Amino acid sequence: MTNTLQADVAVIGFGKGGKVAAAALGRAGRRVILIERSDSMYGGTCPNVGCVPTKMLVHHSGKRRPDDSPQEWFEHAIGEVQQLTSTFRAGNYDALNNADTITVLTGSATFVDEHTIAVGNVQVVAETILINTGSEPVIPDIPGLRDSPRTVTNVDLVHGKELPGRLAVIGGGYLGIEFASIYRRFGSQVTVFEASPRILGQEDEDIAASAADILTGEGVEIVTGARIVEIRGEDTVVYEKNGREHTLTVDTILAATGRAPAVAELGLESAGVKLTDRGAVAVDEHLRTSRSHIFALGDVNGGPQFTYISLDDSRIVLDQLLGTGKRSTADRVAVPKTLFMSPPLATIGLTETAARADGRRIRVAKQNVADIIAMPRAYIVEETRGMMKFVIDADTDEILGAALLSVDAQELINTVALAMRHHITATELRESIYTHPSSTEAFNDVLAN
Repeated sequence: MTNTLQADVAVIGFGKGGKVAAAALGRAGRRVILIERSDSMYGGTCPNVGCVPTKMLVHHSGKRRPDDSPQEWFEHAIGEVQQLTSTFRAGNYDALNNADTITVLTGSATFVDEHTIAVGNVQVVAETILINTGSEPVIPDIPGLRDSPRTVTNVDLVHGKELPGRLAVIGGGYLGIEFASIYRRFGSQVTVFEASPRILGQEDEDIAASAADILTGEGVEIVTGARIVEIRGEDTVVYEKNGREHTLTVDTILAATGRAPAVAELGLESAGVKLTDRGAVAVDEHLRTSRSHIFALGDVNGGPQFTYISLDDSRIVLDQLLGTGKRSTADRVAVPKTLFMSPPLATIGLTETAARADGRRIRVAKQNVADIIAMPRAYIVEETRGMMKFVIDADTDEILGAALLSVDAQELINTVALAMRHHITATELRESIYTHPSSTEAFNDVLAN
């Protein structure tokens, strides 16, 4: 027997954008049904298998002392992570399900038509629908990779309690480098395979080289220009470099080659919702799909795969449903991102390479962290590795981009982003008064170069 539930708004997916929108719409008196496929994912990727557990592992990996057993310390860290994520998951569920206007429904959602969603034996009929199903790891089509029991994704790693003795990471981008840094600091032997001539190919060569030096200094082996030929048996990585074939036997293989929008189970064709050529839900600048009453928020719409972008997506959708309808993705400028290696790498805007290719007149201000006199905090916390770099418009003195590979970079980049959004010049940022000793006061030195 099929039960039918009526709603003003149905939200598919309990990620950041979906839950924020659901809460706001519920407070506004709308009848909301929030559908989540798994009871282990209330709150979405970030608090369960993404940002929160990985950054907590970064924290714990840095606390291990030389005499600590790597396996025991890793088990302790995973236990702490699971306790925290469980607390967050319960808090997310209770915060919404306990609201009078919101119901959380657990199960896989499939469109029946453009206003109807099937969830098991329940049909949800809604005037407005928000799709917030996020993304999922992609395992590349390498012979033997998908069949090997040693192959894992980032989701598998944050659930596993066994520290790999030797970990192979396929992919030298943000995800691969972050996990390489974490697991090396816990005590694993880590090898990163990257097909390109260097890791972090989207960054300037000097920044990428500085990051590589930090990683190799900690014992991470980086093999660039490597083509993975196959996974032989279940534990042997066969790769080609410089025309020669090599092998490496490992305990675990992390596929870190990207994530794709999670749309396979939604039955979008039944709702007439179109996809892009890359498999994301196609949306306009207001995040409306090909059906004007259906919106797509977060990773599923093919935008930048960051929790804070999903949050901003919710603001755009809420402005459509409750506000003036003027806010759009075109309003976004100076959006930062951070790679949580140790120390973190935070970037924003144009690289030097991109700015020069664009024909801009620029000046570059950069300095190694160890040489920044005005940044004693780096010495206080015993983390002097890295580099700070700014790309500045030579005519307007405005900041076009920055790469901060340093302690506290994940916080510093937000100050730079605010300056860029409000057209605060490099000179103003350089001459500002900052607390002491802090990492921010490094700007006093670096921007004087």
